[in-house]
Amino acid sequence: MENEASYKNRKVISIGTVSELTGLTERQIRYYEERKLISPERSDRGNRKYSFMDVERLIEIANKREEGVRTDEILQELKKKKKKEDTATRNKMIQGQLNARFNKSNRYPKK
Repeated sequence: MENEASYKNRKVISIGTVSELTGLTERQIRYYEERKLISPERSDRGNRKYSFMDVERLIEIANKREEGVRTDEILQELKKKKKKEDTATRNKMIQGQLNARFNKSNRYPKK
């Protein structure tokens, strides 16, 4: 599962291919970048590079736009989602630390 996540996050897809995959124009894709809805990386030559996660997000954005949702509303929703994911990750890390500490302290019971 971790390899799948890293695979989906690799920024290797050109804007032309993203346009073909999503049905969005290159101008629309650049507009969503300007609105901070996606964050492509740049190649050494300055070309935008997108990930499969970016493609999925763009499809989600396009669907929401078709429903009449404004880009600023989408951005707020994405920020809330990210904050929720960050909190869940932090909680898992804390729980892991507590489990490690708890298990470690119980390995050698006091006499």
